[in-house]
Amino acid sequence: MTDTSTTDTVRFSPLSFLEGATAAIPAFGSDLVDFRREMHADPEVGLYLPRSQARVLEALKGLDLEISLGKAASSVVAVLRGGATQSPVGSRPTVLLRGDMDALPVAEKTGIPFASTNGAMHACGHDLHTAGLIGAARLLSSVRHSLTGDVIFMFQPGEEGHDGARIMLEEGVLNAAGRRPDAAYALHVVSDMPSGVFTTRAGSYMAAFGDLSVKVIGRGGHGSRPFQALDPIQVAAEMLGALQTYITRRFNVFDPVVLSVGQFHGGSASNVIPDSAEFRASVRSFSPGVEARLAQELPDLIRQLASAHQLTADATFTPVMPATVNHDSDAELWGRTARTFFGEHRFVPSPSPRTGSDDFSRVLVEVPGAYGHLGAGSPDIDPMEWAPMHSPRAVFDDSILVDQAQFMAGVALGKLQELEVLG
Repeated sequence: MTDTSTTDTVRFSPLSFLEGATAAIPAFGSDLVDFRREMHADPEVGLYLPRSQARVLEALKGLDLEISLGKAASSVVAVLRGGATQSPVGSRPTVLLRGDMDALPVAEKTGIPFASTNGAMHACGHDLHTAGLIGAARLLSSVRHSLTGDVIFMFQPGEEGHDGARIMLEEGVLNAAGRRPDAAYALHVVSDMPSGVFTTRAGSYMAAFGDLSVKVIGRGGHGSRPFQALDPIQVAAEMLGALQTYITRRFNVFDPVVLSVGQFHGGSASNVIPDSAEFRASVRSFSPGVEARLAQELPDLIRQLASAHQLTADATFTPVMPATVNHDSDAELWGRTARTFFGEHRFVPSPSPRTGSDDFSRVLVEVPGAYGHLGAGSPDIDPMEWAPMHSPRAVFDDSILVDQAQFMAGVALGKLQELEVLG
């Protein structure tokens, strides 16, 4: 790493602290790579991750941490108490760092030596997130006596569609240190982005996610006599095009909406018009006002289209995940830390929000903070061939783990020092 800038709001350099801490921990980088590859070879899906939880607990042994385990899920919460403050527990500056642990129900096809064989796969890089957070915990523990506040390490199961963050919030992760965090941070690796490049942006960064569920109800009949039936498949198919027209003509292109139909079911034989047809769509947006409109207008549109053809429709819009909104000063700290630690070329501000979603957004609804990405495209693969996340062929470069751990630890150190100055 190269120290390319300094910050006049801190009393010492997090960079020099963490460089020294990294050098002082034997086999720091190789241990993180080994941990990640062992976890990659043994993935678990959902909220119940007993082997992953046990692996994390073993990796945290010997660190001066207060550890608690989840009841409704295999979460791990570890609290590091800073030694450079006289403030009582419950009144200290506090920062939260999140790393998710769960895999996807995807059969791996990467061909790497440590590929999983159990029908699940870390196709979204959560094995790197877990390893990187362990690295940050080790680094910060080694400089504990210089910390001016406390750090909560949030090892989360069930990010992939199981709302594990909500469960951990309900079980009190934000109060693990005795008070709510002043800020929270999470990092996500990306398999099809140049390795070692950090990115984020202030404001809306990741989309809110909603689910549109539709059942079109008609009257079945023989395929040879459609005029005697009320064909729900034809009307449901018309709805798909009408939804896209609605999205492109009713919403500002600079406050976008993305609607994708992922399921469509109707009928059981080629010569039978069924009584009903069903489809479901994911709907992504970036502002609360837009999501409120979608919740009202999408079901109304579906019902009106059905009525125009003398059919009926049941339509429900369910908000699933809020948008990930970065606090301005925390996004600035994110970029400043990446540039200071690794050089100007290692941070590229995101020019626009991303249409993916992450349940860390629930944490950022409760406390300020920032979420961003770190490129992990494999240097052994032609960039034109990089597979995207969730692909069975997605390969991640785990040589970034030391930088990832230093970055997360550096963000926590930097925030604690900012809070000390402001306090």
